[in-house]
Amino acid sequence: MQAAVDAYDEAAARVLGVNRTDLRCLELLMRHGALTPGRIGPELGLTTGSVTAMLDRLERLGYATRSPDPGDRRKVLVTMTDTAREKAWRLYGPFATEGDALMREYSDADLEVLAGFLRRSRELYERQLERTLKEHAEK
Repeated sequence: MQAAVDAYDEAAARVLGVNRTDLRCLELLMRHGALTPGRIGPELGLTTGSVTAMLDRLERLGYATRSPDPGDRRKVLVTMTDTAREKAWRLYGPFATEGDALMREYSDADLEVLAGFLRRSRELYERQLERTLKEHAEK
């Protein structure tokens, strides 16, 4: 499944004309709405300069905008454009439709088991990532 998800995301990035990190940024913006570059960087493991370059690319493509934060004019908020949302929906919307139908095939109890398995699997990967990063940072 992981290979299939990865292959689809690679194809989606090609269709959108972005790299995989840019695609992950668009996913963050879709999920969270407006974010500061300072929040995007750590989420994606990017330096300040890399975030700036990425946001420049996304703005040139018409996928993101930067504007002053109305609550704190010293901050900048990054938002996904309607163009990017429409293109993303064309790529990922069918997953929502088919996924909804797929989910209806399972009982609530089945879904609780599946959700528990997926959560625990994610936690396993997060622990192993932390271990691996720690072990290799020490060398």
